[in-house]
Amino acid sequence: MGPSVRGRRAQNLRSALDWRTIRGRMSLILAVPTCLLLVMAGVAVDTHLRAYQDARDTRAHIGVSLRIQGLVHNLQEERTLTNLVAEDGSYRSQLTRSREQVDTFRRELGDESVVAAATSRFGQLASVRDTVDSGTADRKKTQAYYTKVVGALNAADPATDKATGGDRQLHQYLSALEALAETKEAGSQEVSLLSRVLAAGRFRETEYLDYVSTRATRISAMARFFRIATPSQGDAVRNMFSSTMSDRVSAVEETALNASDGSRIDVDTRKYGSDMLRIDNTVYRAEQRVDTDVQARARTISDEAATALTGYILLGILVTSALIAAAMFAGRSITRPLDALAREADDVAERRLPETVARIQAGEFVPSDEDEPLSSGTQEITRVVTALRGVERTAVGLATEQAVLRRNTTESLANLGRRNQGLVRRQLSLITALEQQELDPEALAELFELDHLATRMRRNAESLLVLVDERSPQFSSVTASSLELVQSALGEVEQYRRVAIADIEPRRISGRAVAELSHLLAELIENALAFSPPEQPVNIHGWADDDDYSIAVVDHGVGMSPEDLARANARITGEEVFLVAPTRYLGHYVVGRLARRLGVEVLLSDTPGGGLSALVTLPARVLAPDEAPPPDRQQYVSSMLNGFRSGVARAEAR
Repeated sequence: MGPSVRGRRAQNLRSALDWRTIRGRMSLILAVPTCLLLVMAGVAVDTHLRAYQDARDTRAHIGVSLRIQGLVHNLQEERTLTNLVAEDGSYRSQLTRSREQVDTFRRELGDESVVAAATSRFGQLASVRDTVDSGTADRKKTQAYYTKVVGALNAADPATDKATGGDRQLHQYLSALEALAETKEAGSQEVSLLSRVLAAGRFRETEYLDYVSTRATRISAMARFFRIATPSQGDAVRNMFSSTMSDRVSAVEETALNASDGSRIDVDTRKYGSDMLRIDNTVYRAEQRVDTDVQARARTISDEAATALTGYILLGILVTSALIAAAMFAGRSITRPLDALAREADDVAERRLPETVARIQAGEFVPSDEDEPLSSGTQEITRVVTALRGVERTAVGLATEQAVLRRNTTESLANLGRRNQGLVRRQLSLITALEQQELDPEALAELFELDHLATRMRRNAESLLVLVDERSPQFSSVTASSLELVQSALGEVEQYRRVAIADIEPRRISGRAVAELSHLLAELIENALAFSPPEQPVNIHGWADDDDYSIAVVDHGVGMSPEDLARANARITGEEVFLVAPTRYLGHYVVGRLARRLGVEVLLSDTPGGGLSALVTLPARVLAPDEAPPPDRQQYVSSMLNGFRSGVARAEAR
């Protein structure tokens, strides 16, 4: 291991143990309490919570199981009495009481979703009882129906899932209860089957095999119960088998077993039925005894789980409280400097930096803050403050450079625009003088084209001045009509022949806005001509709208996608800076600058059928009252228009 690696590790260790560092303080606050909270509260509470939930669910399942067992017992009794009443009507009153008990337990289980599928089988119970009461029942089918219902209830018994949460004693009790329930059901089926055989006097078809199989199931289940059950649980059942009643039943069963060859069986059917009903009730009481043990054990498990869960939750709260107290004690020395740092950062972002940038852009001298003392705090916070000061100084430096660059760029563009503007004006003056001296129509047409080209060059020079927010000295107090405004704009575009003035309602325009409005319309018209097919005209409409006046430039060209259209309107409204945009969009920025300068609203939208429309809304403040212009102005405009038309005619003739 090199010395540099050991040095870094030693430095990290010192930083973790140094009270002046955030790492050291957080290590001291969170190390032991966090581990204790995560290990003890996380693992132990989760384990005991699961145990408590399992115990609570088990208690709930056992409660449902008790009601299911009561219903099963009464169904088994009704099944037995249904077979006995067919031979001896004296059992009718017992059958009625048994049916009432079945209906009572059915109502108690009505809302339990776990037995919904099993209880749905009770839909046929009323019809089965009617056939029994009318004497038309098929005893074999009737017994099969009761057996299916009982089997479905036993299968739906939630206690048979043995959700014991790992408790062996509860698992043993539930296993014993399951074996006893299986014994009881097999015994009930055996009684019903043997009662039918005794009523017939002999075994028929497969009845003997069914009887032997059912009896073997009962004996096997009973043996399993004795292996699992506690001595006190098993004694109640053993006492039953040592009674005289049990001996009489065993004798009947032995007689039946010896009649496998189909010989006649002569026994007292009434006595056998009564004995089996009493035995069945005895088994049911033993089953209830086991149920009591299961409930007691489940209650004990639930109480123990609740006590353990409460203890671990209190321990977790205690550890958490200690952690919070330690964090509050040590956190003050961390949060206070951080709050001060946050306030200083907000002050830099919201006040100091914007004010400094504004002063730089205004040309003021901004002194450095390198000598300003740093706020006290931990080593890390002091480093952050130093870095923040460095960021502020860098931002101020960049702002200074940007301000100088922007000022130089603006001045360069303005200077270039003024130079071009002066040269173009001299060129226009020279061309005008040549036009006045020229008599040849063809030469005059060429001079007109040169004049038109120079006019467009003048507009481009003026666009540079507009972009840098410089004004050209073109103000006039003489108003112009809306038609003159449009014609003036046409004189500044190249393909003016493709422009069709569709309908221009007359309205006077203030003289101070004519030049800039003409420039704005020229930019929009040239854009429409550039992005529409050569054979398609560009239409211009003008109409009065209450106190405002609207001019629409409509083309049928390629149009724009919704995204490009939104970006174009954003450029016109001044939401983007022209220095970061592609040069092909400079016309949008010129239109936007002129519109904001004049208070004019410009909106681009799709033309129905394809193309783009530009709507220019002139507010009342740029309009003039509708009155006749002075005579000299009329003569000047007429002369200008006649010259414009004659020049166009000569150019077209050429």
